[in-house]
Amino acid sequence: MGTDAPARSLPRRTVAQYAVGSIGTGGFGTLPGLVLTYYLTDSLGVTALLAGVIVTASKVWDVVIDPVIGALTDRDRARHGDRRRLMVIGALALPVFFALTFAVPPSLGPAVGAIWVLVAFLLTATAFSLFQVPYIALPAELTDSYDTRTTLLTWRVVVLTFAILLFGAGGPMLRGLTGDPTTGYLVMGIVAGVVIGIGLLVATGSARHAAIQRPAMSAAGNATAAEAELIADELDRTRLRDLETAPSAFDTGVGANFRAALDALRRSQPFRALLGTFVLQALATGLMLAGAQYLATWVLRSEGAVTLLFVALIAPALLAAPGWEWLARRHGKERIFAAASVLYAVAALATLGAVWSPGAWIYVPVGVAGIAYAGMQSLPMAMLPDVIAHDAACNGKGRAGAFGGVWTAGETTGFALGATALSIVLAATGYVSTVATATATQPAAAVVGITVSFSVIPAALIALSLITLSRYRLRRADIDG
Repeated sequence: MGTDAPARSLPRRTVAQYAVGSIGTGGFGTLPGLVLTYYLTDSLGVTALLAGVIVTASKVWDVVIDPVIGALTDRDRARHGDRRRLMVIGALALPVFFALTFAVPPSLGPAVGAIWVLVAFLLTATAFSLFQVPYIALPAELTDSYDTRTTLLTWRVVVLTFAILLFGAGGPMLRGLTGDPTTGYLVMGIVAGVVIGIGLLVATGSARHAAIQRPAMSAAGNATAAEAELIADELDRTRLRDLETAPSAFDTGVGANFRAALDALRRSQPFRALLGTFVLQALATGLMLAGAQYLATWVLRSEGAVTLLFVALIAPALLAAPGWEWLARRHGKERIFAAASVLYAVAALATLGAVWSPGAWIYVPVGVAGIAYAGMQSLPMAMLPDVIAHDAACNGKGRAGAFGGVWTAGETTGFALGATALSIVLAATGYVSTVATATATQPAAAVVGITVSFSVIPAALIALSLITLSRYRLRRADIDG
């Protein structure tokens, strides 16, 4: 184990650069999930069911392109030594498309507005995937250490929870600055898009460290930094020669890319278990995220209460993330992940009381859910690079990009299906859509449906995720042993 010493720690700059990426990923994951369905139904007059179809379509598109992007970023890694190219393209393109998504003039009518949002958000989702897929693959290449990965991903989640607070509370505040919903959404889209893009661009710097760190860790042992870089350069030249003589190993045809993704699922039982767990939990949290604005408006009777909901959710999470890391180091990631999931389910179920007695008390269970959410984010993301490293050890050359593509597709699909599930409940309970300047009265069934979507259904999904998590078999000894 002495030759693994360089793998045990990471430069603070690299940890910081990687973590800052979560300002962008957290912003993109939070703001559209929070306001996009509401924007379609209550600003553009799109029916709830069609709004759900639009959000879902963008995520179905992710399922198609993410495995392809995974193979492309693996090819970039082999040819150029890092994964930065696609990350930079995505970071530069996303702010433009994000702003366009919220730039629809309501006067165009619901049909044209729905098409505009669909096309713009598909382009936004594509740009995000160009960054997110290689970003997810990086931790497996930054360090070989079970515990160092936990630390790396813990700091990412600290920044992620801050980003959720920033965008979840700040987005609606930006929307209300102008006093007009149409221009308010445009201001929100521009400002949020720029902040997201900056966060993504900063994180691309961590990909450079992965280009040197992994070869140095595996071949340099206790060599000096200069010697490690020389070894890395030689290994990069060897990798390029191997690619030239066997280009089919990184075939970027669509069929080959999907086969690589399916092969990752087929050969890695820990990956299947972890991915299934994370998708179910993304569905649960996506449902609550999409329902937060509706809960604030129609249950708590204050559109601005969504800001307080996010403060209640994220402020505890910021404090809790280091605590989950401490517990995971002592008891194992998978056990503490299960504990965090149970706590989240109980807290979500407690909010059902708002059906009979809506009020400020709801911020207490939401705060408990925030504590649990910090663990539910950091721990599975710290377990994913363990899965990738385990696959590489068992099956030869790893394909971190392929794993990252499948993971990103699963995560985004889960979040999208959360919004879809909400739109189905809204449609089934008679929710009334409106245009920006109109008012509506919701039937009692719709108000109950909103509350159930925020409580009972997410708790049930978390309970299902515990079944798949119980099948995850990797332990510390499998990684560090």
